[in-house]
Amino acid sequence: MNKTGPIVIIEDDLDDQVILAEIFKELNYENKLIFFGDSILALEYLTTTDIEPFLVLSDINMPKLNGMELREKIHNNEDLRMKSIPYLFFSTSAEQKHVIDAYSRSIQGFFIKPNSYEKLKEIIVKIVEYWQECESPNYIKNVQQ
Repeated sequence: MNKTGPIVIIEDDLDDQVILAEIFKELNYENKLIFFGDSILALEYLTTTDIEPFLVLSDINMPKLNGMELREKIHNNEDLRMKSIPYLFFSTSAEQKHVIDAYSRSIQGFFIKPNSYEKLKEIIVKIVEYWQECESPNYIKNVQQ
């Protein structure tokens, strides 16, 4: 995982895009944000760019290609799978079936979008800080103890 890479946010709700952009701006992370309101365009970007994103945050309920279908296409793409890009779901609700389906597709996290701006901000901080500390096969630091 490329910790300095962009954060790809796949969200068809423009209001949610604005809120997430505000939160990331407040948190002052150096990662560029790339928004997609269309999961097919997001898939095209992920499969054609040489840039390795740091994280993918995806809504589940989207037109054309829903989040589960998108995740499956990404997971089945060997080049993308080898990049070890953390893929997390954000959804307005969580049915047990969705959570089970998500984790069966090797999702790295499933989060409910809270109604509170501050709570959403707290979740974003936890996610970004966790993945900044996490190691991945392609980016192992040489840590001296």
